Amino acid sequence: MSAPDWLTAPLVTLAYCWRIERRDGRVLGFTTHDAGLWVADEYYASAPGIRPSAIEQALGRAGDSLSISGAIADASLREADLASGRFDGASVALFIIDWSATEPVAIPISRGILGAVARSGGGFGAEIDAADPLLEADFVPVTAPACRAELGDTACRVAMAGRRARAKVVAVSERQMTLDTHFPDGIFAFGQMRWLSGRLRGLGQPILAQTGAMLVLARAAVPADALGWQVELVEGCDKSAATCATRFANIANFRGEPHLPGLDLLTRFGG
Repeated sequence: MSAPDWLTAPLVTLAYCWRIERRDGRVLGFTTHDAGLWVADEYYASAPGIRPSAIEQALGRAGDSLSISGAIADASLREADLASGRFDGASVALFIIDWSATEPVAIPISRGILGAVARSGGGFGAEIDAADPLLEADFVPVTAPACRAELGDTACRVAMAGRRARAKVVAVSERQMTLDTHFPDGIFAFGQMRWLSGRLRGLGQPILAQTGAMLVLARAAVPADALGWQVELVEGCDKSAATCATRFANIANFRGEPHLPGLDLLTRFGG
């Protein structure tokens, strides 16, 4: 494909544009131009301090190598949102446009998933993983004793109605939280927790363990000011055949091979 005429002109009216779609559904647009632009009915705020690194493009599974950095200058790039992880895992598209055109046409450069955002003073930096998830996926299912399905998806088919609960936080300690409701042990282990109130409303993370009213989260520590915040809990599954059969009565849809002999077969018998 040949380059547009405006890219080969003596004076190039080029601007980079970023389209960021967060996991909560909010879409943000930024441009390196010194004024805001409308592209395909979406507004891109002027953020001349945000610039991409050198972009290395290559064929293959690795995808493009790209990072961004800049100052936290726009109101939509609040430091609290960056610190709480609202931008982690967001979809990012980078393209260039002719800012002088009446209806700018986007020329795509790269796209990917935003990694963890690092903050330094009044600025930020983040890496973008541009690897195609379709290329990273296995061509055929890989045999394993554990189930390959996710609880409640089309392969698992367990109905998730009635497998959610709400509670209020009454105590916190690092990655542990205590709720005001007692639940059967283990039903929310490997499930999900989502904040329904407080400054982290809408965010969530996996649950590592659950005993009664106590949860252990898998990643970030529970904020010290989370007392009184409401949470939503979604049941989890340890992906074992025993749990699938006894707790969910769903062994017919189990997507694993628990009885397939593995390498440990050589160590089961003496000699």
